[in-house]
Amino acid sequence: MNEPTEGELSVAGGTLRVLRFGSGPLTAIAAHGITASGMSFRAVARHLPAEWSLYALDLRGRGGSAAVPGPYGIDRHAADVCRAAEEFGHGRPVALTGQSLGAYVALRAAADRPGLFDRLLLVDGGLPLRVPEGVDVDTLLDRTLGPAIARLGRTYPDDRAYVEFFRTHPALRADWNEDIEAYVRYDLTGAQGTRRSRAREDAVRQDGRDLLGSADTVGGDLGRLDVPTLLLHAPRGLLGQEPPMLPSELVDHWAGHLPCLEAELIEGSNHYTILMGRHAKTVAERLVSPRQMPCENRPQRHPQEPGGASFAP
Repeated sequence: MNEPTEGELSVAGGTLRVLRFGSGPLTAIAAHGITASGMSFRAVARHLPAEWSLYALDLRGRGGSAAVPGPYGIDRHAADVCRAAEEFGHGRPVALTGQSLGAYVALRAAADRPGLFDRLLLVDGGLPLRVPEGVDVDTLLDRTLGPAIARLGRTYPDDRAYVEFFRTHPALRADWNEDIEAYVRYDLTGAQGTRRSRAREDAVRQDGRDLLGSADTVGGDLGRLDVPTLLLHAPRGLLGQEPPMLPSELVDHWAGHLPCLEAELIEGSNHYTILMGRHAKTVAERLVSPRQMPCENRPQRHPQEPGGASFAP
């Protein structure tokens, strides 16, 4: 289950590209990170049992869905994910996973349409992030996403130059592998001499603004969860160093208050390698493992997150 079959999914305003890994009768739907594509799930898909099929969407504005218009934002992507669950689930609930931005998208989809999903796996995302008061959101995006967002406005002379750009990324260079390289090469478009990322910067920035301005809404999504949910989180962040994307006190707080939510720290991982590095096997195992949790006793209102939890460089 290595190379995907490319397919299409009709959604509001256009047609999304969908990468199908495997051909088994059991279905999982996957949503990727803010500048990524469905190919970021290649390593995870390789470790899935033969009876599974993983449908990894290229969210609108990225990959093979770059031409699908906005508006973007978590609500729109979540609606697309629900459409995929309806199309590929064939009337049965499916497994759902998302990483980074995709975790927030998957959370919104599961909160809005719980009957479509029988389990939810969040990968280093899905908890409320607050912007420090007085901080400009676009400046914060540039500072925190760093190389990921910087590449969107650049061109590269050839594929090798683009791959080398990623090989020097501080979160990737020590764990470089064929899955990461396949993910990078899938992202390329344009003529030789002017090769560039397929991800649209306007889509990335609109989604980033929505994410950073939606802490209360994300908390509400968590409070509405009726689907057994596991959060896998990394001890290191977007640049391969501390602090992590999700502080441990934030994770402990939400996992301690919500009966539908469990959390597991994946030691030795960072925001990217938790999905595309040597930890992909763990992600695959957790995705296919059924979870039975007492969601019927969930709280009616979500708790306030602990003080000091914020999205900051």
